[in-house]
Amino acid sequence: REMAVQLLAAKWVVPGEGEGKVLEDHTVVVKGDTIVEVIPTADCAAKYPGVAATFSGPRSVLLPGMVNCHTHSPMTLLRGLADDLKLMPWLTEHIWPAEGAFVSPEFVRDGTEIAIAEMVKGGTTCFNDMYFFPDEVAKATHAAGMRARIGIICIGFPSAYCGAPDKSMDENIQAYLDKGCSIKDRDFGGYPLLDVTVAPHAPYTCGQAGMATAAALAKKLNVPFHIHLHETCGECTDWEGGTPFMPGHKKRPVATLAELGLIDERLVAVHMTQLTEDEIKLLADKKAHVVHCPESNMKLASGACPVKKLLDAGVNVAIGTDGCASNNDLDMYSEMRSAAFLSKHTAADPEAVPAHKALYMATMGGAKALQLDKHIGSLEAGKQADIQAVSMDELEAMPMYNVISHLVYCTHRSQVTDVWVAGKPLVSAKKLTMMDESALKVKALAWGAKIKLHQDNATAAK
Repeated sequence: REMAVQLLAAKWVVPGEGEGKVLEDHTVVVKGDTIVEVIPTADCAAKYPGVAATFSGPRSVLLPGMVNCHTHSPMTLLRGLADDLKLMPWLTEHIWPAEGAFVSPEFVRDGTEIAIAEMVKGGTTCFNDMYFFPDEVAKATHAAGMRARIGIICIGFPSAYCGAPDKSMDENIQAYLDKGCSIKDRDFGGYPLLDVTVAPHAPYTCGQAGMATAAALAKKLNVPFHIHLHETCGECTDWEGGTPFMPGHKKRPVATLAELGLIDERLVAVHMTQLTEDEIKLLADKKAHVVHCPESNMKLASGACPVKKLLDAGVNVAIGTDGCASNNDLDMYSEMRSAAFLSKHTAADPEAVPAHKALYMATMGGAKALQLDKHIGSLEAGKQADIQAVSMDELEAMPMYNVISHLVYCTHRSQVTDVWVAGKPLVSAKKLTMMDESALKVKALAWGAKIKLHQDNATAAK
C-alpha cells in the first residue's frame, strides 16, 4: 500500500543543518515516517497535485524535535520533593530513601508516562534515560510513540529492581547488566523507535572494575556509554584522595576512565563541570560527547560545564534537563536558553555559544551523542520525521527579527503547538493525541499524596 504523503507548511522552516539557516514559506514533505524533501510551499501544488497541507502555520516555525540527552524520567513523581540542598545530602538523605520506599514497576511506568507527556508537549521528540526498571520505561515510551535511548542501568548496591545486600559492588554491577541485557533481548525487538545505552550511574557508585565491565558491554553492543561524570568538585577530590568508604585512586575520574580505555566515541559524559585543559583535549582527541545540564548544575551549585572551551576544542556538546527532582522540569526550551546564558557567563564572553549553537546542541548535538545523527536531529531528506511546530503568533513573540535567536532567547515551550515523531502526530493543536492527560493528572496527584504522607511520617519520627 502506498504510504500517504503529509505536507507540513510553515512561514519559517529551520532545517537545523548549516549555521543559522532559515527557509521562508517552505513545506516539509513527509512520506510514512521519513522526510522526503523540504521545498518552497509555492511548488507543492504542481509537485503534489490534490494533496492538501496536513499542517499549515502562517506564523509558525517548523524545526527538528528537541533531544533531551540526559534525564531520569520516572523522577517526575519526586518533583520538588527536596530542594535547596547540596548534592550528596540531597541524594543520600532524601532522594535515595524516597526511591527505596517507592520505586516499583508501577512507579516507573506512571512517572515515565507523565514525563513523556511533559516532554512531547514541549517539543522534545527523543530522550536519553537512566533509571531502574528500564523495561517499564520502554513499555511506556513505546506506547506513547516517543523515541528514546533507554539505559541498561547499573549501580553497585541493591534496589527494588536488582541486586542483593549480601553481594559485592562488582557482583551487583554484573547482575544489573545481565538483567538489562535480558530485557533488551526480550523486549526491544518490538520497539522500532527505542534502543539502549549502557548506563553506569557514576564512578563513585560503580567503582573502577564496575565501570570497566559496563564499558565492555557498551563496546560489545556498540551503544553509547552513558554516565554521570565530574559532576562536582567533591566527586573528583574524593575519587582522587579517598573517603572512609572508598580508597583513593590517586587520579581524577576522567584519568581513571582514560587508563581503562573508556574515553572514546561511545562516551556520553553527563555534567562535566570540573575539567582541566588537558581533560578537554583528551575528550576532543577521543571524540567523546558531553551533556550539559545547566539548570540542575545551577540548582545544586555543582559548578558550570566549560561549554565554550569544549566547543572550541571540537567536542560535541548536547543538552539534558536531568531529572525533575533536580531541575524541576523537563523543559528543553528553558534548558537551551540557560545553556546559552550560563556559557556566556562562565566564559565572561557574550559571543560564547550563540543562539544557533545552542539550538544545535539541543537537537543535532544530542542526536550525535546518541549515535542517531543519521536518523534525527535535522530536517533533511531521508531522515526520520521528528518535527515540532512553534507558534510565533503570540504578542510576546512579536516583532521577530531573527528566527533562531527568537527560538533560543524568548520562546516558551507553551508555544509548541504540534509535534510529530516518525511522521506520527503526538501533539496536535497543543493536545496530546496518544495519551490521556486527565488520567495522568489523577496518577500524579495520587502518587504525590502517598509520597507526602510517607515524608511527613518520616519527619515526625525524627
